[in-house]
Amino acid sequence: MQDNPRQIEGLAVEETDEGYIIYEPEKDRVHYLNATAALILELCNGTNSIAEIANLVQEAYHLPDTPAQTVQDTLTQMRDEGLLQ
Repeated sequence: MQDNPRQIEGLAVEETDEGYIIYEPEKDRVHYLNATAALILELCNGTNSIAEIANLVQEAYHLPDTPAQTVQDTLTQMRDEGLLQ
């Protein structure tokens, strides 16, 4: 996975109380993201590194430790689902 992940273009994103519903028109697929995954996807703008994303998630949720492995696992799953370049 690239060091500064970026979400793919053309996603239709609808925010819900629980996170995001994402429609991928090119593949006619729907993805459901919880609030944490939605935040991680938002941070995938091509400028944030994976380490920076983990630090920003830590700050957002006031966590005592950086959730590096959780962020990495989420990014890998998003990559596998085709949501990231």
